[in-house]
Amino acid sequence: MPTRRTRSLCVLAAALALTVTAPAAVATAAGPAPGSSAALNEVMFVGNNWDGTADVIESTGDFARIGRIDVVPDKDERMAEINADPIHWIYFMAIRNSVGEGHDQFVDDMYSTPDGTSVVVSRPSFADVVSLDLATGRINWRFPVSGYRSDHMAVSPDGRRVAVSASTSNRVHVLDIGTGEELGSFATGDKPHENVFSSDGKYIWNMAIGDVNTALDATWLDWTKGDRRITVVDATTFEQVKVIDMRERLDAVGLKDHSDAVRPAAFSPDESKLYFQVSFFNGFFEYDVATDRITRTKTLPKNPATSDDRTTWVNDSRHHGITMKPDGTKLCVAGTMDDYATVVDRATLQEGPLVSVSKPYWATVSGDGKSCVVSESGADQVTAIDFRTGEKTVSVPVGDHPQRVRLGHVVAGWTGPSAG
Repeated sequence: MPTRRTRSLCVLAAALALTVTAPAAVATAAGPAPGSSAALNEVMFVGNNWDGTADVIESTGDFARIGRIDVVPDKDERMAEINADPIHWIYFMAIRNSVGEGHDQFVDDMYSTPDGTSVVVSRPSFADVVSLDLATGRINWRFPVSGYRSDHMAVSPDGRRVAVSASTSNRVHVLDIGTGEELGSFATGDKPHENVFSSDGKYIWNMAIGDVNTALDATWLDWTKGDRRITVVDATTFEQVKVIDMRERLDAVGLKDHSDAVRPAAFSPDESKLYFQVSFFNGFFEYDVATDRITRTKTLPKNPATSDDRTTWVNDSRHHGITMKPDGTKLCVAGTMDDYATVVDRATLQEGPLVSVSKPYWATVSGDGKSCVVSESGADQVTAIDFRTGEKTVSVPVGDHPQRVRLGHVVAGWTGPSAG
């Protein structure tokens, strides 16, 4: 883990920030395959951020690896474009040396299409979203986002729309998952990050985390981190429905020293409660949607081996990754900088065993709902933790620096793209 992040290029990039309008999706190969009536297998996609690959593993049981996808088959072409554009090159290097910890970020998030024939991937360093044909590995379509970096995505409940954060332009684009056509977009706070569709598909919640790459990490300098807020929009018109500034809600319950930069979040099954993490905090909060207030705070144990120097925590993280068991009884939390994951009882907020894992960066529920699956970005593996016992059941090797893990589907019998 780095002792201090490189920031000079990021500062220069910010000084040169431009407002860019994203062009329409660019077709780079034959369009996506027509809807398939073939049987589908549920799987998990694991994005190996520094590798530029995605591993496909079983969604339950032993979580064995099924196949691997190259998510940057057009790398040479993209690099030629970046090298020919000085401003784009500055941003590319800034991403590498700040949020990328010295590495390029080739895959952040991914979702499969409803027919299981393609996977859609956001690629931060290339500032785009691409659809990859799972049979051939070829690109179906490419959408360059506004600005210079793409980030977290969310897929609508019907699987037909995907929302992607454009983190340097403070905007979220909503795309047709089959064609890459932009259906609309909306403005956010600074550095949009997590996106969540409501279960009925009517709303999109976006969490803006602000400037997490500066060295101004002391509590009294929190105001320098930018406009951090939750933006809720109508998922059809993309008009703003509500803005939630957690600064006001945190202050109201006496938590003035906590950051209001909302990181990963999980709704209760009835969406009456939101559980969310914030920068620098080893724990999470419970937010009541109807009363618009924070109702409970859970502080999780600190790892005594974790430095107290906030500038050593990657991208202002402390804990980054939270998910909920489908029946709403348990939460699973990734203690990123503290090198553990734990299952928490939702009623009592009592944590279970602290499962030792290396820099866990995400938490996802298995296909059968019985396990929490965390990505170990420091050990290049994913680990399953039993919701009932809170204990580790299995770890599976994957590629370099796994982060996002998402449930999806592939056509039955799929083992990877065909050669060539």
